[in-house]
Amino acid sequence: MHKTTFPRLAAVAALPLAMAAAQAQAQSTEMAISTLLPEDMTNNEVYPALVHFKNLVETRTGGEVTVNIFGGGQLGSEVETASEVQGGRTLQSTIITTGAMSSFYDDYQLMTAPFLFDNWRQAWAFFDSEWFADFMSGTIEEADMRYLGTFDDGGGFVAFTNNERLIETVEDLEGLNIRTEENPGHVAIMKALGASATPLPWGELVTALETGLADGQFNAPVLNTTFNFDEVTDYTTLTGHVYNSAAWLVSEAWFQELTEEQQAAIVTSAREAIALSHGMSGALATAGWEESCERFEACHIMPPEERARMAEIARPAWREWIVEDFGIAAEDVDAFLAEVERVGESVAESDVAVYGR
Repeated sequence: MHKTTFPRLAAVAALPLAMAAAQAQAQSTEMAISTLLPEDMTNNEVYPALVHFKNLVETRTGGEVTVNIFGGGQLGSEVETASEVQGGRTLQSTIITTGAMSSFYDDYQLMTAPFLFDNWRQAWAFFDSEWFADFMSGTIEEADMRYLGTFDDGGGFVAFTNNERLIETVEDLEGLNIRTEENPGHVAIMKALGASATPLPWGELVTALETGLADGQFNAPVLNTTFNFDEVTDYTTLTGHVYNSAAWLVSEAWFQELTEEQQAAIVTSAREAIALSHGMSGALATAGWEESCERFEACHIMPPEERARMAEIARPAWREWIVEDFGIAAEDVDAFLAEVERVGESVAESDVAVYGR
């Protein structure tokens, strides 16, 4: 009797230890997220969104998944962190902008299309659509990373700054030497609009403007003021000819190790965090533009009709580059652009139907 009872007693005694070990294992699931943006709740839209995401995930999983945010590029460049995320062992998630994203998923280069969006609501409706989620699902097969959402990098829409003159029409770009990112798509756009392009890394930009190597550049208004481009250029024009974005990715291998409940918490919390970021990015971009008009010698917002003129010039040149040189099929390019246009029309029609009655 004692021989048969003892193992049962031992098993019962060991049960709390086993449960504690299992609980510790469940609570040890960590999600490290990297971003180049600073750990600041006021000067960018990404970090506050990630803090909200952290709070949601840890609450919804009862602490089973802990989220750690590493801002300011402390874990490396975008390409470096994305490479780490692919394995999912030391880093589980990262946020990378268009140029780096295209290194892992070729089709994301479509985001360089000039004058892609007319307004933020069109952009947000497109990014948050099932169509775009399906488009981005290719990152799983091509890069071993799952897409969670798109941030508006610096507010999305860009503004020119330059030393020569205020850009009010497309003709004003003629002869200007504009610094671009090291992205052939941006070079093609500038050349089509009559400017010359000087591709340079970020670290060389200010020196190029100071020495005259470049006459101007374009970035989100909030970046133009944050990095004091008014000290090296005099004029700024909000054209929105490029929409800067940043994709939020998570390791697919790591994601598949989670329970269904944990996966659901990650996905739903990410969607809410993205929604929070949209409004903040718009507010920061608007504040950045207002500050630009105070600090630059002159400022100008390009009206819709002139943007349309510029788009008619830039879009064919960009399309030729992305099809002939970059290698994306023409039908895929056309389908992408058609969906963006459809979303814009749908948003406008819905506004009038609901609020204009």
